[in-house]
Amino acid sequence: MDDAKKDKVKMKLGDFSALAKKYVNRPSYDTGLIEKIMAHMNFQISDISIADVGAGTGKLTKVLAEMRCRNIYAVEPNDEMRHEGVEYTANLPAVKWYRGTGEFTGLADKSVDLVTMASSFHWTDPNRSLPEFSRILKNSGFLSIMWNTRDITSSELHTNIESAIYEIVPSIKRVSSGNSAYTKNWSRILVSTGHFSEVKFIETSYTERMTKKRYINAWRSVNDVQAQAGPEKLEKNIRKN
Repeated sequence: MDDAKKDKVKMKLGDFSALAKKYVNRPSYDTGLIEKIMAHMNFQISDISIADVGAGTGKLTKVLAEMRCRNIYAVEPNDEMRHEGVEYTANLPAVKWYRGTGEFTGLADKSVDLVTMASSFHWTDPNRSLPEFSRILKNSGFLSIMWNTRDITSSELHTNIESAIYEIVPSIKRVSSGNSAYTKNWSRILVSTGHFSEVKFIETSYTERMTKKRYINAWRSVNDVQAQAGPEKLEKNIRKN
């Protein structure tokens, strides 16, 4: 099925099959944030094994590999996203791709020092994913959940976009992007099963400049808006603004 036909099919919440090729337009992850995480864990990234779960097209995976991590298991359930990720990280021998989910990674017991989830934990069932992460982590291991949230108050553009989204679907429920006030209390959720404790919040300010075309295509990769508004409404709003 080509992209045009896929766009006409009603998109399911959490299904990124039709969006995989647009994911390349999304911003990357801040190396400064990764360095702070490593410092907190007292790890050298070159010495550890990482399971990047819900790796998508490899946005964080590639950053970790380029920062000299020598052993990365990239776990992604969606075939289209994983295919794009394999191509995106093709020249990085440290990265090995696997078909798996947050609830069942398929990795061995106590096989990694760090589990990362970049803008993907919200798609899992914490009652099943948290025990799974605990299972694959070594006794000294850590879990790091990350999001690339927009600083909506930083510019008039972001504020106008956010207002336009709620004009399209007044009752929309954001899943991850946008203002963190719209999402869940993740600190409480992360300790809810008893497998993890002592949640530490680390935040950095990160700016990535991009062309207008790339910025628009980044919005075309957003699932929660399209699934609730429909791709036609989103596209109409993009062209309007």
